[in-house]
Amino acid sequence: MSTRLPLLNAWLGASLPAVFAREHWGAVPSGELCAIGSDASFRRYFRWQGGGRRLIVMDAPPAQEDGRPFVRMAEVLRRAGVHVPKVLAADLNQGFLLLDDLGEQTYLEVLNQDNADGLFEDALQSLLLIQRAPVSEDWPVYDAALLLRELQLFPDWYLGRHLGTSLTAAQQGAWQRICNLLIENALAQPKVLVHRDYMPRNLIPSSPNPGVLDFQDAVLGPLSYDVTCLFKDAFISWPEAKIESWLKRYWTQAKQAGIAVPSVFADFQRDSDLIGVQRHLKVIGIFSRIAYRDGKPRYLTDLPRFFNYLQEVLARRPELAELKDLLADLPAAPEGQP
Repeated sequence: MSTRLPLLNAWLGASLPAVFAREHWGAVPSGELCAIGSDASFRRYFRWQGGGRRLIVMDAPPAQEDGRPFVRMAEVLRRAGVHVPKVLAADLNQGFLLLDDLGEQTYLEVLNQDNADGLFEDALQSLLLIQRAPVSEDWPVYDAALLLRELQLFPDWYLGRHLGTSLTAAQQGAWQRICNLLIENALAQPKVLVHRDYMPRNLIPSSPNPGVLDFQDAVLGPLSYDVTCLFKDAFISWPEAKIESWLKRYWTQAKQAGIAVPSVFADFQRDSDLIGVQRHLKVIGIFSRIAYRDGKPRYLTDLPRFFNYLQEVLARRPELAELKDLLADLPAAPEGQP
């Protein structure tokens, strides 16, 4: 990062005058650039502040990140009426983007028992806009190969790297059947535009509410994916009864909006449960990979949350009995680790 910061500053200094002129903001004031964090990828973010104006700078190293999907998806969502950052300047060869600033806090930082219903209602309205957004025929699809690659992160990184174990031949057979069941369910669901990380950390309280971030990996995929992701988050948990009431709210509104949800809520809830299991297994693998490959062990502390999500579903889905048995037979985590 230290080698990229001078390049970023030089690009920003050259880009701001044209942006200020185009947006009719007057002369460029003196400003300050401050790091505001990173995410689970190689992207880094900075906030530029000057003269009462704030902008976001994204640094996406081209060797690890491709900025083109972000720019493409931002335009698709903006045209659909979703509140996303405006791309003010971009140099995709260097991996730099300048965006407007939607706000300093995320849903994750402000959500509580008193405001959750209102904030999630707005998030559902935004999700319906996303799901109805028109995309081109060549848009990436959440196909069987991608679903399987994601599932394989669980045995590769959680079992193999974190637990230091591998599946027996019998367990491998069970794992394959589990994967087949989850993939078949995902592929059978109606396809809509899927954000893939539509969760409180990527939603900004704003006007209009919410602002939506981190959408560059969007694909055409299972209808129930994003709404399940919203309520079964990586960093905050809600009672099962509350999640069910929110799912019903989405299901009702989606029907009214002409989105092809199942006609019976119980069928939609099953779809949500199964796509949730696929995502939970994937995230357990991803968080393990981030911890060991990328040197970010703090991600391991959130693994128990996803096992709790899994156990909630396994308790009511007998078709997942093999997964319940497989998890029950796993060895304990290393001492002091989740």
